[in-house]
Amino acid sequence: MKILAIHNFHRKGSASGDDQVFKSETLLLEEHGNHVIRYTVSNDEFDNVGMFGKIASTFGMLWSFKNYKAIQKIIRSEKPDVVHIHTFFPLLSPSILYAAKRCGVKVVATLHDTRFVCPCSTSLRGTQLCNECGDGKYFRMFKYGCFKNSKLQSFIVAGIFKYHRIRKSFYEQIDRYICLNDNQIRLLINIGFDPNKIIKKYNFVPDAEANLKAIKVKELPERYVVFYGRIGEEKGIKMLMNIWDELKDIPLVVMGGGPLEVEFKSWAEKQSDVYFLGYTQHDKCLSIVKGGEFVIFPSIWYEGCSMVEIESESLGKGLIATDLGFSEEAVHNGVNGYKVKLGDERGFIDIINKLWNNSDECRKIGENARRDYEEKYMPEDNYQQLIEIYRQSLN
Repeated sequence: MKILAIHNFHRKGSASGDDQVFKSETLLLEEHGNHVIRYTVSNDEFDNVGMFGKIASTFGMLWSFKNYKAIQKIIRSEKPDVVHIHTFFPLLSPSILYAAKRCGVKVVATLHDTRFVCPCSTSLRGTQLCNECGDGKYFRMFKYGCFKNSKLQSFIVAGIFKYHRIRKSFYEQIDRYICLNDNQIRLLINIGFDPNKIIKKYNFVPDAEANLKAIKVKELPERYVVFYGRIGEEKGIKMLMNIWDELKDIPLVVMGGGPLEVEFKSWAEKQSDVYFLGYTQHDKCLSIVKGGEFVIFPSIWYEGCSMVEIESESLGKGLIATDLGFSEEAVHNGVNGYKVKLGDERGFIDIINKLWNNSDECRKIGENARRDYEEKYMPEDNYQQLIEIYRQSLN
């Protein structure tokens, strides 16, 4: 099968899950003999142009003639069976949906976030969950400065999504939606998306357990808890700090980078039991995770299908996660981890203490986590599901 795979990468050095999925999924397709044509842009392109270039790119978020023409040219020359779009915002714009459909090619889209409900993609207003813009009245974003805490940027983004809501771009230009969890599906159906076009498929990660060994880093203690991922508001970083302000004598190892990195580093330097390693090369990061007791995941937004969570399971590590989004269905209390209600810092503290003081239970939930990975998140199973989705879209 010939697939045109399209994606808007985040900035260089970002550990974003949708970037990781795009890379691993296209490689998986090729390993099974499919012909994959990649068309990508990067948000670095926005950073590297002058003022006039930034203005042009901003208007291009509404309709990118450049990318519209490029996609049509590729389709006419390569004649792909299907177009698979991952992330289109901000630089690609919804124009690429029209480019594909007008060429008569079926369009499949993986929804890595809740952007069709919330133009900010996080469904967060500050640190609070908010799905109000699902009704299409996006200009309330201006009032609250939802997009990057900027009223001007919020106004622009609201206008873009209002225009495409009126044109029904996201309703009519996509033939099949790949959702990553049940919560996403509920949100879409509630705002009028056709349930017959929606299918659920989890992400996958290569089998990290197969050849990976835990490594001991000289500066780290013998036993520790792990948080790794983006150091950002939506990942519950401030809650993590509050939790460890209360915990004593339980070492925490944190790996990752992001917008709250400076603030977190400053806090961590004052904590005797917190070891902040910053950005850590992926294989080394996973080896350190494997040496930990369990992984904490206090996210405050609707995770799609968290790569951190399924990687942790592949390493045989249990999870303590917020009962929200993907974690709501992926984590089973007392089996492969524990779920804590959103915002319940005391709940996290109590379960962390409980597991830390019970090595047998840590080992048990880790073994169950590994079995859960083998049942749900292996590459081969994922490939079969993806190819079937393509076949269904062509019928």
